[in-house]
Amino acid sequence: MNLDELRIFARVAELASFSRAAEQLDLAKGGVSMAVRQLEARLGTRLLQRTTRSVRLTPDGERFLERCKEFLAEAEQLQGMFQSTASGLSGRLRIDLPNSLARKVVIPRLPAFLAAHPRLEVGISSTDRRVDLVQEGFDCVLRVGELGDSGLVARRIGHMRMANAASPGYLAAHGTPRQLADLASHRVVHYDQRLGAAGAGWEYVERPGGAVKFLPMASTLTVNSTDAYQAAAIAGLGIIQAPTIGLQPAVDKGALVLVMPKHTARPMPVSLLYANRRQVPPRVQAVMAWLTEILTPYLVEPAPGAAAPAK
Repeated sequence: MNLDELRIFARVAELASFSRAAEQLDLAKGGVSMAVRQLEARLGTRLLQRTTRSVRLTPDGERFLERCKEFLAEAEQLQGMFQSTASGLSGRLRIDLPNSLARKVVIPRLPAFLAAHPRLEVGISSTDRRVDLVQEGFDCVLRVGELGDSGLVARRIGHMRMANAASPGYLAAHGTPRQLADLASHRVVHYDQRLGAAGAGWEYVERPGGAVKFLPMASTLTVNSTDAYQAAAIAGLGIIQAPTIGLQPAVDKGALVLVMPKHTARPMPVSLLYANRRQVPPRVQAVMAWLTEILTPYLVEPAPGAAAPAK
């Protein structure tokens, strides 16, 4: 069985596109089409139904894809069985990280990781939008916040502490809130990836271990990126609620001041997501272990070792 043909078929099937598969695999579209045709000829069956507008799996293709993924993962693990002790891990890794974590935690520590694995090539996407791991060809994704039902495997590594912050200028103009009743005369910067006009407010936990509450508040600005969120607070446009890991540098410089420490939002879960396979390639295992190691000191609870289906 030709491994290259299997890899090409699996990528075309996952993306439902020959052109996008060719782009991700850095191959000519004609070569991708030829590889799939050759595989179908070897198997004696049609795996993909092609039209001018779409590419979809045939019933035989659906059955074959599941076994194909398992076979490719096992083949990669066999190929890399001795690499970690001989010449190190190799290959390409594509990971997606929240912007602030990529900039403040992960990238500053990346030289040491690559020095330990010099044959790895790492591609990092840093964005606040939620990428499609399969469609965009990522090996793993780090997500902060609650997860939807994605069909992926999610490994919860902990929770990020939250804090409230505002600029010294804002507090001088509006006063420092000390209890929930004080928030009536304040405003928040609203974070919403879709720039929704509704929903601005203050989240807090009623008491340690108690229910999560939400207090509607006035807001004159809505943003959809973590960098803009913090920049708005520094500019004096309102109070923000964010993970302490992102706020601390600005607090240390005096650009932000922490307020109302007894009324913070619930800690935000941090998870690693990857494709639902029985065998995870060694290089993906290595980068997930490294991400867990460098992030754990910033989390509320230690990282568990088991993976569970995403909810």
